[in-house]
Amino acid sequence: MKISSMNYLFKQGMKNIWTNRIMSVASFCILMVSLLLVGFMMLFTANINQFVGGIENKNEVIIFLEDVSEDHIAGMENTLKAMKNVSSVTFYSKEEALEDMKASMENSENLFDYIDDNPLPDAFRIRVADIEKISGTLMEINKMDGIDSIKSPTDFINILTGLKNFIGIISAVVLTALIIVSLVIISNAARASVDIRKREISIMKLVGATNTFIKVPFFIEGMLIGVLAGIAASVATALGYSELVKVLSQDMTLWSIMSINGFIPVESVIWKLSAGYIAAGAVISAAGTVMSTRKYLKV
Repeated sequence: MKISSMNYLFKQGMKNIWTNRIMSVASFCILMVSLLLVGFMMLFTANINQFVGGIENKNEVIIFLEDVSEDHIAGMENTLKAMKNVSSVTFYSKEEALEDMKASMENSENLFDYIDDNPLPDAFRIRVADIEKISGTLMEINKMDGIDSIKSPTDFINILTGLKNFIGIISAVVLTALIIVSLVIISNAARASVDIRKREISIMKLVGATNTFIKVPFFIEGMLIGVLAGIAASVATALGYSELVKVLSQDMTLWSIMSINGFIPVESVIWKLSAGYIAAGAVISAAGTVMSTRKYLKV
């Protein structure tokens, strides 16, 4: 197709937006709201995953040791660090444990005057990379020599794992439903926009215009509306999400109790989200508009 023809069709597509501005505005609003619903659902899911991940990282397994030599302790530390699912290993000596106990019992320090030998054991504090694999990791650790006992928040981990899986399933179902509903609504809006111009399409077809020549302006029109809706959704998300985070972050006491350090900052996600908004808006709107012209091209 010649450049002059492309210029004409592009201008025609832009002209159609203004000529049919009521339907264009309706399509724009529907598309923007649909993108916002999907976008905020994705942000909600991402924040929930971050919260659960933060709680996961604070789960600690304590390995209490028997009375073993320093060389044996060093060997155990190297073995623990070499395990795939162990993310960190910290040796916690019985001297440190005793000092911490004294600090936690400031009003009863005189009780420790009657203790000649430190009764507390040496220990390792470890964190696992994937709590869902902690059972296998604990079984592997139990095979080591020199272990007296292991303290692990197994019940809490099972609850947390179940919660994580439940949130993942619910988020996937809701997100899929939102996408499907959005596609249906956007498709209907595009079809309504094209329906009011069916006479125009039929006349162009009768005078010899090719299907491509008819479709291109509609494609450009839909694409431009989609891009504008994506930009507007990006601005609305940046402003709305920032204000929401400010409101929820005013009192971090509750979040601290839940081991939540903070929300995902809008600066870290807005560019990726904006690119997704614009791309999805352009593709969905353009494709929906062009597909709606098919039945009127059979003249």
